[in-house]
Amino acid sequence: MSCEPAIEIRHVGKCYEIYDKPQYRLWQSVFRGRRQFYREFWALTNVNFDIQHGETFGIVGRNGSGKSTLLQIVAGTLQPTTGKVSVHGRVAALLELGSGFNPEFTGRENVFLNAAMLGLSRAEIEARYDDIVAFSEIGDFVDQPVKTYSSGMYVRLAFSVAINVNPDILIVDEALSVGDEAFQRKCFARIRAIREKGATILFVSHSGSTVIELCNRAVLLDQGEQLLLGPPKPVVSRYQQLMYAPSQDAIRLREEFKSLGTRLSEEESTLSRSAGNVECNTTSTEPAAPISVTSAKPPPDSYDPNLRPKSTIVYPSRGARIESPHITRLDGSPVNILCRRQEYEYRYRVHFDRSATNVRFGMLIKSVTGLELGGSSLPAERLAFIPAEAVVDVRLRFMCALADGVYFNNAGVVGTCDHGTEQYLARIIDGVMFRVGPGIGDTMTGLVDFFITTSPEFSHIASR
Repeated sequence: MSCEPAIEIRHVGKCYEIYDKPQYRLWQSVFRGRRQFYREFWALTNVNFDIQHGETFGIVGRNGSGKSTLLQIVAGTLQPTTGKVSVHGRVAALLELGSGFNPEFTGRENVFLNAAMLGLSRAEIEARYDDIVAFSEIGDFVDQPVKTYSSGMYVRLAFSVAINVNPDILIVDEALSVGDEAFQRKCFARIRAIREKGATILFVSHSGSTVIELCNRAVLLDQGEQLLLGPPKPVVSRYQQLMYAPSQDAIRLREEFKSLGTRLSEEESTLSRSAGNVECNTTSTEPAAPISVTSAKPPPDSYDPNLRPKSTIVYPSRGARIESPHITRLDGSPVNILCRRQEYEYRYRVHFDRSATNVRFGMLIKSVTGLELGGSSLPAERLAFIPAEAVVDVRLRFMCALADGVYFNNAGVVGTCDHGTEQYLARIIDGVMFRVGPGIGDTMTGLVDFFITTSPEFSHIASR
């Protein structure tokens, strides 16, 4: 494999000319640059990073941050105003799906047209045609004009063409919402298969958990600027922090993130790459003893003072503050090493600086990679009113139903202040770090224990 990156983005900027009146565009051409009748809008400014072969790379940011503009430049449908992009390999772009389709042509004709535009020869298209149609699930409609298709059929066929060209580089811009849940699952499976074959994937999504699950690295864009580059978990956490920050705090956060740049902490990098076997600065260096499958009871839960998160992010207050998130036994004693199939309480205290309405208190458990495993908010009926200066002690009881490993717990308060819209009044990301020890027998697989207990029943088999 070549040592050069799959994609090289060097100080890329994109400027658009904004004309306040249509005639100003004509005047600009008449004066030939001697006068300027437009305003400059920089959709991208000095974006600079490499993407390696075989890497799945995520781009996150708020609407209008320049994500789609950057993808179009990489795909070659836009030219940068400044800087340079070098792409090494065949590219398939899932951007505006179906934008190259002719509505008067049949689905079959558009498959050949669109695949040819993506660089396939006619022989290659014919060899893959049946797979493309089967993946799209449009059946006999393939011989009907695409103007008769539903919007779902239209984008499914376009997705199927792009996904079956066996690209070296796949560019995906929020294209995984096509079709129903079953088709979306098939799309994710195909993208994973492409990744496992060594393709490079450039991926844009507003779903932070999807970026964390799929990507090796991520970049945070905001207002056209590159703020942060690094492992997906800390990048997504800071993106969410910026997204929910009040306007007066957003400027400070932007500068804080820019100062971090690529210097994310070693702790966060390690956690993002880990699959769960995390060293947590415990004092013991001896390997853990194996748990016997005939053990009468699981090892006891306990509290390890060294098991503390270093990736905690506190959202700016919007009328409330969360203090002292921790996990306890039902008797109130603190624990952070939990036993499977036992109940615990997630506790924290909320100070309300302003009165609030329609309030709920919640929790969310995530894996080391940032995958959202589950959570909830209480009470079932929102609290109609909480006065200013009130203090609420929150207790959320849950059953530990997780495989052995390390996990993180968020805390959040949702409600309305000053007759505004519903929003997070306070939130803490990775407020608590905890470990789950092996359970009795420890025969479970996956991340979640479904408490399967029924024993198999054997029918009598007559001997010959």
